[in-house]
Amino acid sequence: MLGSSRTSFDAAREALAERAAADATLAGELLSVSRVLAGTSALRNALSDSGTEVAARTALARSVFEGKISAAALEVVSDAVGRRWNSSVDLVDAVEGLGFEAALLDAERAGRLDAVEDELFRVDRLVAADEPLRQALSDPAVDTPAKADLLDGLLSGKVDETTAALIRHVVENPRGRRLTEALESLVEQSARRRERLLAKVTVAAALSAEQESRLTAALARIYRRDVDLQVEIDPELLGGVRVRIGDEVIDGSVSHRLEQARRKFSGA
Repeated sequence: MLGSSRTSFDAAREALAERAAADATLAGELLSVSRVLAGTSALRNALSDSGTEVAARTALARSVFEGKISAAALEVVSDAVGRRWNSSVDLVDAVEGLGFEAALLDAERAGRLDAVEDELFRVDRLVAADEPLRQALSDPAVDTPAKADLLDGLLSGKVDETTAALIRHVVENPRGRRLTEALESLVEQSARRRERLLAKVTVAAALSAEQESRLTAALARIYRRDVDLQVEIDPELLGGVRVRIGDEVIDGSVSHRLEQARRKFSGA
């Protein structure tokens, strides 16, 4: 999301916390609403039309969802449709994102947010590294019950309920997204929930605890915020380290330096 949509989502996210505390079912209901909006173009277009007065949009939302979701969920949806969105897809993304945020708030209150973030990252790395698994979970020709069975085998009894629910949602509702991108977005959102930066670190060999501590401290000094490291090993880097925070990449790997040298001497 960009521009006014990003501003609207950030404001809706700020307003969510108090409502989420009052309703344990909020996350699931918001994700359910996002599925309805994603599957009904006429409704999402009407609810996101900035040419229609806010009162009319919120009245339409209430007429559609009242009695089908909790009062807290209805307030969140009404607040969202009353804001300005660049497109109807942005509204769907926003309601879904608020559902994710409500789930993470629940995990945070229960003291499980760290575990959920770590589990999301581990599943993301597993899916990224296992092409047959990724294909099976992403293939539109594979029906939802078959994907659900596959996910049960992968997740049941091995991860937190919040982790499992979030992963099931993005698998069953791809909406044109690559599965790995959707999982990465969830990891980043959980890091933001704790107001920490997520640094994705790629190294040729495992870091020691001391090395991880020094790298964390160095990045915290650079960005002036607490940083979470999520480390991935890629022997093709040869040595050094590559760090990605958001869209910014710090590439100090040996392979990168060798490529730079090659280009310099070849005149590329």
